[in-house]
Amino acid sequence: MTKIIPKKEDKIYLTSGGLQNIQKELSNIKNEKRPRTVERLALARSQGDLSENNEYAAAKEELAFIDGRIEELEEIINNSCVIKERSSNDCVCLGCKVTIKSDKGEIDYSIVGEWEADPIQRKVSHQSPLGKALISKKVGEEVEFDAPAGKIVYKIIKIQ
Repeated sequence: MTKIIPKKEDKIYLTSGGLQNIQKELSNIKNEKRPRTVERLALARSQGDLSENNEYAAAKEELAFIDGRIEELEEIINNSCVIKERSSNDCVCLGCKVTIKSDKGEIDYSIVGEWEADPIQRKVSHQSPLGKALISKKVGEEVEFDAPAGKIVYKIIKIQ
């Protein structure tokens, strides 16, 4: 698995809830998962010949993965910029929820940073084609963007 560690100068935009989720995951990995894996590795090591010990190799690989994930999460936290709550909902921006209308009906999307994007939960990255099309637009405006299915047009109904 390839680790994606942001460059030090890159800011990572997160909602306060997104930052809390990442901090919670980091705490869980450091305080529960890693100690269990270290214990598993020590137990496997004590079983003798390491060259033919599959459990030792698997535990060692898992520990390397966990350490990489810890490094990645710490880097995200260190480079995070929490999206501030806005008092005005005059245009689409990071952290807002937008209701759009197409010929298929209305859909709500949350505009979030790329680390929080989750299409299933309708959380759209501000860097995605849809996110880029929506940013800075106002209620009543139409946005057009390229999707795998072709050009799509939405009308902005509400910004929260």
